[in-house]
Amino acid sequence: MSRLRAEHLSVGYDDRVVISDLDLAIPDHQITTLIGANGCGKSTLLRCLARLLPPRAGTVYLDDVDINRVRPKQVARTLGILPQNPVAPEGLTVAELVRRGRHPHQRWYSQASSEDEAAVSQAMELTNTTDLADRTLDALSGGQRQRVWIALTLAQGTDLLLLDEPTTYLDLAHSVDILDLVATLKADHGKTVVMVLHDLNLAARYSDSLLVMKDGAIATQGTPDDVIDAELLDDAFGLRAHVMTDPVSGGPLIVPLSSPTANSATASSATGMYKAPNAIHR
Repeated sequence: MSRLRAEHLSVGYDDRVVISDLDLAIPDHQITTLIGANGCGKSTLLRCLARLLPPRAGTVYLDDVDINRVRPKQVARTLGILPQNPVAPEGLTVAELVRRGRHPHQRWYSQASSEDEAAVSQAMELTNTTDLADRTLDALSGGQRQRVWIALTLAQGTDLLLLDEPTTYLDLAHSVDILDLVATLKADHGKTVVMVLHDLNLAARYSDSLLVMKDGAIATQGTPDDVIDAELLDDAFGLRAHVMTDPVSGGPLIVPLSSPTANSATASSATGMYKAPNAIHR
């Protein structure tokens, strides 16, 4: 059974219901990507899975226990989340920020242990941020900052990672760099990853499973080959497109044809690129 799952989940803000009676199970040791048009509930679902947003009804289970009945510190020892727009105190160095990932494992009166320092060093090594240790966040490029935030999440030492738009504001080269790292964490370290992406071709390239959302519900879920087709793109995104075989990865490659004027913003966000990157991670 999946370590992270939800049953009859309903979530909303104030008087607005965003997700209603949703069931899902996240495959262990795989990369699952949530995709869908703007406002369909992707980030809301991710926040609820991470215990950042309580459900109005239903239950999120982490290791078969209601996640909202587990102490936050205990959840943070099991599940790490990178929010869409993380913030840090001004002047904080990279090393200081990454060390904060160890807080769930520490008591308020104790100092960092050798185990904590080893976890921080490993997280920075995995993300190629060791040489940035003494620099402040505001002195880094967008791609470097994303790597540092992922290092913070890795320092928690969790097997489950939830990443909300980890490629936001990054160009294609840096987006591929970050997703290569995510693929390595899954392949070499057995991490279970759930992430939200807007670029459908990057989602198809780097995901084992795609979970397509529409109007707060799951429209379909499966491998990129099983999920991505012209009918799905038209229905979920209002996008007319040709789906061909990626000549590099062998997976689906989306070539936009045209989109109704009313849906142009949705279509452009869904297909930020359609030229296949050089790296291959399926």
